[in-house]
Amino acid sequence: MNITVFGGAQVKEGTAAYEEARELGALLAQNGHTVLTGGYMGTMEAVSRGATEAGGHVIGVTCIDIEVWRKTSPNQWVKEERRKKTLIERIQALIEGCDAAIALPGGAGTLAEISLMWNLMIVESLPPRPLTLIGSGWQSTFDQFFHEFENYMPNRQRELLYFADDVKTAVEKINVERKTFDVQPEN
Repeated sequence: MNITVFGGAQVKEGTAAYEEARELGALLAQNGHTVLTGGYMGTMEAVSRGATEAGGHVIGVTCIDIEVWRKTSPNQWVKEERRKKTLIERIQALIEGCDAAIALPGGAGTLAEISLMWNLMIVESLPPRPLTLIGSGWQSTFDQFFHEFENYMPNRQRELLYFADDVKTAVEKINVERKTFDVQPEN
């Protein structure tokens, strides 16, 4: 499966968050998945590195908007670059190019990616696929969101999001979903 990983760009090598993202990339590659990331630094670099070191294929979806703003280039572990002009096109490619997505902790950009993918599934512009959010931060954020705005979100919308405590649990969820994707309906 093609698995998109969302996460923060601020994560630095040598931190626990970097190692967690690197482990996620390795686990995905070891389970035969292709990894898609935003292609730059932080979580994107760590996931790309872990997947490459484990022998996996890494697709970096990059864009001119980010490179002009941040003066950066794709990380060295990206094996295939899919370059877009705008940030919106980049996010769209990350969402539409995956069979499932996983979100590590992050900031406004990560929240925007999660929210857009989730909303596209709600309005059925995107066929449902696993969207797994890792960590207590996402769990508590969305618990509060669901509580405060419960009248605006029926359960079927909430059920489109999955939560995992750690990267191993998230990959196990993806592997369970793989079986669902491998089963083809009979004609």
